[in-house]
Amino acid sequence: MQRCDTPLLLAAARCAIVLAEARGWSAATTTGVFYGLKTVLDGHTGEDLVLLSEVRERVRPRSHSSATRIAEVLAELELLHDDTTAAIRTWIDRRTGELPAGFGRDVRAWLVVLLDGDARTRPRSQATLRVHFGIVGPFIQCWAATRDHLREITSGDVDTVLEPLRGHRRYNAIMALRSLFRFAKRRGLTFADPTRHLSGGRGAGRTVLPLTAEQIRAAGQAAVTPAQRLAITLAAVHAARPKAIRELTLDDIDLPSRRITLAGHRQLLGELTRSALLAWLGYRRATWPDTANRHVLVSRISALGTRPVSPDYLDKHQLPGISLEHIRRDRILQEALATGADPLHLALVFNIDHTNAMAYANAARNILSSPADQALPPTPGRRVDFGPLGPEGQPDGHLTTCPELS
Repeated sequence: MQRCDTPLLLAAARCAIVLAEARGWSAATTTGVFYGLKTVLDGHTGEDLVLLSEVRERVRPRSHSSATRIAEVLAELELLHDDTTAAIRTWIDRRTGELPAGFGRDVRAWLVVLLDGDARTRPRSQATLRVHFGIVGPFIQCWAATRDHLREITSGDVDTVLEPLRGHRRYNAIMALRSLFRFAKRRGLTFADPTRHLSGGRGAGRTVLPLTAEQIRAAGQAAVTPAQRLAITLAAVHAARPKAIRELTLDDIDLPSRRITLAGHRQLLGELTRSALLAWLGYRRATWPDTANRHVLVSRISALGTRPVSPDYLDKHQLPGISLEHIRRDRILQEALATGADPLHLALVFNIDHTNAMAYANAARNILSSPADQALPPTPGRRVDFGPLGPEGQPDGHLTTCPELS
């Protein structure tokens, strides 16, 4: 504070102290923010806003100075102007720039509308954009051998690229192509919609199969960290989606009453989930004792703020070859097998819509009626033993699909 030689720097330092106390910044982080503010505000009088690009450029790399924390202080003082380009927009420009010239501009316009939305389209997530482009991109490269623009694509061209696809891959491809060509038709980029003849309801052709014994065994052996065990338990017991796991807060957990609220759905907190939660919370408290972040899962970065961990963080804690979504689906399918494939029961227990509930119920009926799968146990009593414990010293446990929900 004694080194603050301008009123602006003094005000910024005081704001940084308030944020540090509220968010549990370490002494090293707070000191780094002080030095970073001194560097960034050098020459500023407060009359002009500080550009975010300038903050990132002037903050020293490989030091405790954090451009993100400094930007938070400046934003709190209403002195920050974000002049940077979002990473997703840079990604759109880069990937569409790799397409043939006649297609790139139209595909870019489509992705931007998906991202921002318009009068007739709600904004889509960045993950949806990446998936849609990952599907459409190879199709365009294939068409580019004989076509120059989207308006030259025919129904036959669409059928050709879809012909080798089956199940959910075909369904996802149809959804992506419909989105692209409906956009192109509305904007006058094509004369007709070559996907208009395609049919197939939601999840058409989708096959839902239970995890194999090898996958269950691998899940137990690979889950070695407290974060992994908690994420897998929430997916395997409560069928929690990755987004719900990331957004779970301390206020959503009621240990005395043994209740947990996931995505607004209040459920019974079983012994397995409770053990995984206590193990993680102990590790969390020991690693980030001063964090003010109310989310259950925190990382080295999110512990300094109040936001949930990024999707990338959760992706890093998924098991090789077995995603959390796969485990979640297996949990719902096992419940369907155990309860006679009752879609109403599935909708109530897992808080899913009736279409998904019917899909899982139909999948369970197919499994139960298939002679090749008669050996499959009709009840979800399968168990997964966790592998050896790590240095955290958490208690032995097992991952089971037995119902723990009220």
